[in-house]
Amino acid sequence: MHLNKYQLFCLDYKDFFSKVEEASIDLAIIDPPYNLKVADWDKFKNHESFLSFTYDWIDMLIPKLKTTASFYVFNTPFNAAYILNYLVSKGLRFQNWIVWDKRDGFNYAKKKYVAWQETILFFTVSDKYTFNVDSVRVPYESTSRIEHAKKKGILKDGKRWYPNENGKLCGDIWNFSSERHKTKVNGKTQKTLHVTPKPLDMIERMVIASSNQQDLVLDCFMGSGTSAIAALKHKRDFIGNDKDESFVNYTKNRIDQFYESLHGGKHGTRVKQLPEMQESFNSY
Repeated sequence: MHLNKYQLFCLDYKDFFSKVEEASIDLAIIDPPYNLKVADWDKFKNHESFLSFTYDWIDMLIPKLKTTASFYVFNTPFNAAYILNYLVSKGLRFQNWIVWDKRDGFNYAKKKYVAWQETILFFTVSDKYTFNVDSVRVPYESTSRIEHAKKKGILKDGKRWYPNENGKLCGDIWNFSSERHKTKVNGKTQKTLHVTPKPLDMIERMVIASSNQQDLVLDCFMGSGTSAIAALKHKRDFIGNDKDESFVNYTKNRIDQFYESLHGGKHGTRVKQLPEMQESFNSY
């Protein structure tokens, strides 16, 4: 039986990438700073210094990816335009500009349209990559029409079409409620350790679509560890990092709780803690 491995580091991203083996990563899911000043780690002197930081971690990430690897990068639409252009200039393959329609709370804008979205760029290293299209199908919207089509089909281009029992193909506009709205208590949003946690079900979609069991998933700004849970839940290996010790400890606790809920506390029977991970915790 395969033991899902994980490594957690508490390092600056440059030191972290120095420990990652070249051409070893199957999937990277990166939720980096946005330069929106939401926390100290999200503050930069100006847009130029933010871009310099962003291009630097991208340059360090690329050699760690396998030629068959995929990666997702979160950011604002404005920043994503710069990031997309930079990734294309590096010879990487653009696949999708995904719109995360999150409708997150109040956002006052009197001189422009209200921002209800974040951008997720989906890139691959080459034209040969994993994409489990049937595993991320979504429900059809027109249920009555689909019920009719199940019985008699729908004539389309001279052929009779029948709906897929697993739903329709997943598009590039994703409707997931933000984590802060999912965790409301009596209608009130709760304070979280990390100010911008991403929904687990959204990260799971990326993991399921763009990797296979036993593949290695990387997150160099893992925050509260949602990518780690998504990877381990679907039997992928994981290597993650954050320079904030509280985030790394929180992620470790989430992983412990996840395995305890599955195996009644028999955590060690499912997770192999590698020496590198132990060193990173000892360095605290």
